Amino acid sequence: MAKPTTYATPICLGLTLLVLIGIVWGLIVHNALITVIFLLPAVGYEAYRTEGESTRWASWILLVLIIVELICIIFKINFDVARYFGVSDTYAMGYFIPLGDIKIIFPLVMLILSLVLFFRTIGKYTKWLAALIFLSSIATVYTIDPGFLKQLFGLMLNRGFYY
Repeated sequence: MAKPTTYATPICLGLTLLVLIGIVWGLIVHNALITVIFLLPAVGYEAYRTEGESTRWASWILLVLIIVELICIIFKINFDVARYFGVSDTYAMGYFIPLGDIKIIFPLVMLILSLVLFFRTIGKYTKWLAALIFLSSIATVYTIDPGFLKQLFGLMLNRGFYY
């Protein structure tokens, strides 16, 4: 059954403002925790709004990832996935993903899941929230390691998005 849309527009507008404040503030003070905290309500509302089988899974995985990301940032958990597996990148869900610290991998997976939600959902509010998650994920990665985005875009330009 479709979720009610009576208050969806003002809620999404409020969440947009909240996410934009979080992105700008996080970038200014170079603190990814701020960006992630301000994104959490949007991800929660996304999990509530989604109804399709694959989109519901994607949104709930997003919610779990953002909570784990918060834990990793708050407790300063560092784990270099690239060094652990001995590879610099991996091909997952149709995308090349450079590997690095776990605090960067989670927002990258969130970025990919936001694209899945954006392109696989019908609802305009779910698309709206997916776009907010996409922008915040980019800001989070940039705040943690600006050079990583350059590496990611270079990898995409050299190898492309798909095989």
